[in-house]
Amino acid sequence: MSTFKIFLAFMKIGAFSFGGGYAMFPLLKKEIIENHQWLTASEFTDIVAIAQMTPGPIALNSATFIGYKMNGFLGAFTATLAIITPSLIIVLLICFFLRKFKDSKYIEWAFKGIRPVVLGLIASATIFVAKDSFIDIKSIIIALGILYLIGYKRLHPILGIVMAGITGIILY
Repeated sequence: MSTFKIFLAFMKIGAFSFGGGYAMFPLLKKEIIENHQWLTASEFTDIVAIAQMTPGPIALNSATFIGYKMNGFLGAFTATLAIITPSLIIVLLICFFLRKFKDSKYIEWAFKGIRPVVLGLIASATIFVAKDSFIDIKSIIIALGILYLIGYKRLHPILGIVMAGITGIILY
């Protein structure tokens, strides 16, 4: 596996992802599964699950895990560096120019245009992960139960993960 290919793929993902980790998943899926066939959809879903449970930003964790699977430590380091570099450059540029353009209507309009796209990217990621996660009626019941408990009963997400794991052990 070429380290340079890993760097280019994750640099592209980092450069064109807006809205945080979940919004990156459609780009990750396109690059990693469809364009390069580095992972299967099932492997990708497993990495997403692991990345959600580990501390840190989910997109960064996913890149690190995928890079490691592709090329060991060097792949993990390369993917991590590549995915954060565009954001770092963009944030530095924004900080430099924000004072000058902070009251610009064009900047305000641009952000208003980006917000719905972020929602669409997150919804796309949800659908992609759901397709591979809903393997039978039991998995749908587990997902809906945890969604209800976390969303409506305000159960702590960590407790929800533990409960889902225990439920999976019992049901499967």
